[in-house]
Amino acid sequence: MANERPPDTDRVVSPSLRVEDGANEQSLRPRSLSEYIGQERVVENLRVFLDAARGRGEAMDHVLLYGPPGLGKTTLANVIANEMSVSIKVTSGPAIERPGDLAAVLTNLQKGDILFIDEVHRLSRMVEEVLYPAMEDYALDVVIGKGPAARIIRLNLPRFTLVGATTRIALMTSPLRDRFGVTYRLDFYSEPAMASIVRRSADILSVPIDEAGVREIASRSRGTPRVANRLLKRVRDYAQVRGRGVIDADIAQRALALLEVDALGLDTSDRRVLVTLVDKFDGGPVGLDTLAAALNEDGDTIQDVYEPYLIQLGFLERTPRGRVATRRAYEHIDRAWDEARAAQASLF
Repeated sequence: MANERPPDTDRVVSPSLRVEDGANEQSLRPRSLSEYIGQERVVENLRVFLDAARGRGEAMDHVLLYGPPGLGKTTLANVIANEMSVSIKVTSGPAIERPGDLAAVLTNLQKGDILFIDEVHRLSRMVEEVLYPAMEDYALDVVIGKGPAARIIRLNLPRFTLVGATTRIALMTSPLRDRFGVTYRLDFYSEPAMASIVRRSADILSVPIDEAGVREIASRSRGTPRVANRLLKRVRDYAQVRGRGVIDADIAQRALALLEVDALGLDTSDRRVLVTLVDKFDGGPVGLDTLAAALNEDGDTIQDVYEPYLIQLGFLERTPRGRVATRRAYEHIDRAWDEARAAQASLF
């Protein structure tokens, strides 16, 4: 069974939201499409759809955003609300346990409002049945009474926009997916985009940093803005205590070595997956359950938390026979050990 709580929240490179992120998370988020960095294709299309909706004086079509965590799905939902000058109501699939919970949320919406449902794939089937007419007909069917005397009353809802976010679109039912008019995948960010994000966040947080320091943090942020902002804050702390308060390449390298984040953003957990695959199973192929047992990890954790970025880097392949480490994985393991030994030696 998958963990209810994100299983990697203790990792500094975790894309999941951590308690420590809360203090600055809102201030670092862009509030408009003009401030949003990266995801150019998605942003450009949303700009057209938003302009068209505003021109007609209508609510925007329902939007489904999917992709790995930490890439800006919640941020885009808030940007859409700001661009449309409407309120946003935020909830999640697990929080809506009964149809009555959803009905309470829907009946409190005003015309044009945004309803953002995170982890929309975790809505129960009964809740989805209530959501269908709300999305299609802007109506809520309420059952009054029980048994033969029961009757259905239809309540009209104001036209609203549902923005759904999910990391596992394959777990969504087809009827629910089909009711979204706009569907986009958010991908990992390019290194230039990550550098722009680090530069912007450093400016907002008043962190002195040079371009070499920006590049060092950006290159290790796994193409994920949330990770970049977290690393920036940790490197800032190191620069304040062990340096002159200014982040340059040397300070960034030392701080990230202390955090055990290597040149590509892999941490000890990522490297443990690769080393186990290489050392214990000769690089594979090995089944997910066997790999999970060897790592003493849940299979869903490996599949959802560790593998996406390793696959993105070309270090791991999923084949019909199981997981396989690539040549690039072998090369990186050797290089990472050499760099780690050198970095640790430089700390003392």
